Amino acid sequence: MIKAHSIELLVPAKDLTCGLEAVRHGADAVYIGAPRFSARAAAACSVDDIRALCDYAHLYDVRVYVALNTILKDEELKDAELIIRQLYDAGADALIIQDMGITRLDIPPIPLHASTQTDNCTVEKVRFLHETGFSQIVLARELTINEIQTISEAVPNARLEAFVHGSLCVSYSGRCYLSAALNGRSANRGECAQCCRLRYSLLDADGLKIGADKHYLSLKDMNCADDLEALMRAGVVSFKIEGRLKDVSYIKNITAYYRQRLDAVFAANPAFYRASTGRSAYTFSPQPAKSFNRGFTNYFLHGRDINISSFDTPKSVGEAMGRVKEIKGNTFTVAGLKPVHNGDGLTFFNARGDLEGFRVNRAEANRIYPQQMPRLQPKTLLFRNYDHEFETLLSRSSAERRIGVTMEWGDYPEGFALTATDETDARAIVLRPFTKEIARKPQTDNIRLQLGKLGDTPFEALEINICGKENYFVPSSLLSEMRREVLERLTTVRKIRYRRLYVKHSEYDRKAVDYPASRLDYTANAYNREAVEFYTRHGVEAVEPAFEEAPRENVAVMTAKHCLKYSLGWCPTHHKTRTPYREPFYLEHGDSRLRLEFDCRKCCMKVYVS
Repeated sequence: MIKAHSIELLVPAKDLTCGLEAVRHGADAVYIGAPRFSARAAAACSVDDIRALCDYAHLYDVRVYVALNTILKDEELKDAELIIRQLYDAGADALIIQDMGITRLDIPPIPLHASTQTDNCTVEKVRFLHETGFSQIVLARELTINEIQTISEAVPNARLEAFVHGSLCVSYSGRCYLSAALNGRSANRGECAQCCRLRYSLLDADGLKIGADKHYLSLKDMNCADDLEALMRAGVVSFKIEGRLKDVSYIKNITAYYRQRLDAVFAANPAFYRASTGRSAYTFSPQPAKSFNRGFTNYFLHGRDINISSFDTPKSVGEAMGRVKEIKGNTFTVAGLKPVHNGDGLTFFNARGDLEGFRVNRAEANRIYPQQMPRLQPKTLLFRNYDHEFETLLSRSSAERRIGVTMEWGDYPEGFALTATDETDARAIVLRPFTKEIARKPQTDNIRLQLGKLGDTPFEALEINICGKENYFVPSSLLSEMRREVLERLTTVRKIRYRRLYVKHSEYDRKAVDYPASRLDYTANAYNREAVEFYTRHGVEAVEPAFEEAPRENVAVMTAKHCLKYSLGWCPTHHKTRTPYREPFYLEHGDSRLRLEFDCRKCCMKVYVS
């Protein structure tokens, strides 16, 4: 028997515009970057913008979480403390953090969420974070549904958050130091250079090249839309879309898609229901394949899968459109089922295996006139990674979100009364003294018409009830004034009723909760004295400095569940096959050389700078 509980659709925003559209298109919560110390340095937002987002989102009971999830230097702690206070005053509902030093600062009673960068893979780690005061815990993307359920059953009161869509980090989040080692740009400081998306040569121990140069560390994008109900039943309460660097059309399309998929699950399963209020109506049909993606995978949700990598390109290939049929001068025809539009962006793999793209200047039936003719061959497979007509739809006002209200019109001895009650039972009433006269014509239709004009308010009239036995004359101007006033009052009531969550951090600081290990290496990312003190207070005897503080040689700069031996069919455990090449294997890109180590006991691959 599953206990009824709310489910949250958590959507990213790189700026205020994206945040507002996330709410309009159906988000139950939005996460956005702090002005500083966000793991996406290019997606920092001002406190004023976050305040504006909170004011708008809270009207729909949508929560706003702020990512302050880099690791901090000692000299940055005071600045972080000040920013947290400003964010709290702006209305932020929670902070997403990975630096445990933040828990020891003098911060307001704002809930803390444990970022996926805190490497939340085990029952022991999740239990520890829950018992030390974290209100929500973002699980590692590498977990299976069964592993998630095991964690949920072992720590039943922990709120578990899981990624369901978007780009995948090939390394366990928070445990990737490849960018820091090769470029001095730390992912844990918000400056990842995405070295995992580069093209590498794969060599064996003798220097023999194994196959063609590929993007061996590049993964497809996650899409778990078909597993939402299974994840709910496993204990996930927050479904997270990745993409704090994505543009607004991506946010609109993907948010609307998951909103519809989740609502379909709720309709069939009353035990689950949405975490916010209001309903979104769209002017388009969401199609995730039309937004940026490298192909889709549900990753390890059902165990190991050969189809998780994107070796050919780290770019968005797009949806298959057909094959080149006939080339004639600077035009060509396509044999395919999907129509091509003027302005579309098409892609194909050239003879070298590189992805090329070009823009369609004009399309007449199946004949394409490119802006610049690419070097195509007959039978070349074409893809579309930019659908001009679809993007044009998204560029306009593509959704409205409305809160349902029931309105009741009636009279009292001194005049008229209008009551508005919303879907959460928030209520407002307006009484207006007025000299009543019996009307010559029926007033019912006009009363309904004027009260139903909700215009650009956040409300929609689900029902308008007219009480009273007499047919009193009611001026349209009076109806408009009372409608406007009652909705303003209802808006105020909703804002007053919005319930922020509060956490007394001092209570957790006093709890004697032991960390599930006595020694921590550099992967704990302890970069400041307060982080070290946090672990020491919880029983850790030795804490190594963070990689960023003291870069070292011959340590793993990446730990990945993705395994090249498995991808190439040479896994001794799953394929029962030995590799035909001598180990260790190496990846080379320019002057960079990486050594691969395969830990079959833990079923993972480690990467070292060689």
